[in-house]
Amino acid sequence: MTTTSWPPIRAELAGIEPYGAPQLDVPVQLNVNENPYQPSAETVADIAASVGEAARTLNRYPDREFVALREGLAAYLSSDVEAQINPEQVWAANGSNEVMLQLLQAFGGPGRTAISFAPTYSMYPEYARDTNTEWVVGHRESDFAIDLEKARALVEETRPHVVLLPSPNNPTGTALPPEAVTALCEAVGEAGIVVVDEAYGEFRRTGVPSALELLAEHRNLVVTRTMSKAFAGAGLRLGYLAADPAICDAIRVVRLPYHLSAVTQAAASAALRHAPELLGYVASLREERDALVAWLRGEGLEVADSDANFVLFGRYADRHAVWQGLLDRGVLIRETGPEGWLRVSVGTADEMIAFKQALTDVNGARA
Repeated sequence: MTTTSWPPIRAELAGIEPYGAPQLDVPVQLNVNENPYQPSAETVADIAASVGEAARTLNRYPDREFVALREGLAAYLSSDVEAQINPEQVWAANGSNEVMLQLLQAFGGPGRTAISFAPTYSMYPEYARDTNTEWVVGHRESDFAIDLEKARALVEETRPHVVLLPSPNNPTGTALPPEAVTALCEAVGEAGIVVVDEAYGEFRRTGVPSALELLAEHRNLVVTRTMSKAFAGAGLRLGYLAADPAICDAIRVVRLPYHLSAVTQAAASAALRHAPELLGYVASLREERDALVAWLRGEGLEVADSDANFVLFGRYADRHAVWQGLLDRGVLIRETGPEGWLRVSVGTADEMIAFKQALTDVNGARA
């Protein structure tokens, strides 16, 4: 009898550790790019009341097309940029991770290819793996920008069906200029889609445009957002996209039935009603980010320009020792990105003071 390993998991998944940042109980948690400010009591009460109303209907399936939520998301996006986004252009799922997975299920798959440009979000190759999509990765320049000529060459060589472009990029914080989005949409053409992942889009600096403004020009463009970051809704798990309605229709083929619960729809719709308050801390987080970038550079460190709510800095010969030194002092950041670099989320003013003091102590101890 042939002996096999247990459980009989797919061979390409055997031995792989599940994705996830460390979850440690420390005083200052700056490792997963959360919004550090909790919703107000008024917002919490509205969400609770809305969920309570939804609970009365839990014996019935939720609205499969989540029409009210899509209307709210479309209205919000239209207010964030100088473009009209209609509800039929909007799709949502349980976090932007599920949105991305659904896109790869619909437009990737066996015999199809997805590409991105490293360093980039570490979940992208996992979406490709989970959907049996071939994964090809190009590379960014030393300043983490994308060389358009090299990008076009990679598109011509691989003929991808999906191009994944985070903007601002995670883990570097780098935003894409609109001409880069246009160039790649034109290079890919009707054979595929270009997905601009704007999970951190609300944190972009003044004058940095959103790819949403290009939707009318490129029907192969998809722009994804999330309520996890700027909306302070990491625990809500609501991601969404805007695209040509035909793309939304294609996703319907692969979505699971009633994938957004009545509770999720109610909570997300209530949060949207309080968008001005929930987004009220974005400006202060931008200021903290820019001050942090200046401080880190003043300490003689390399720092990537950031349009997100995090900062990538380095370079250290032994970044793990720095990460551990910070953790020993009660500050948790992320050991990610290119070798020698570390990523810190932007927190409250007090959390930034704690981080700076801890990093000063660690660097001093290593000097």
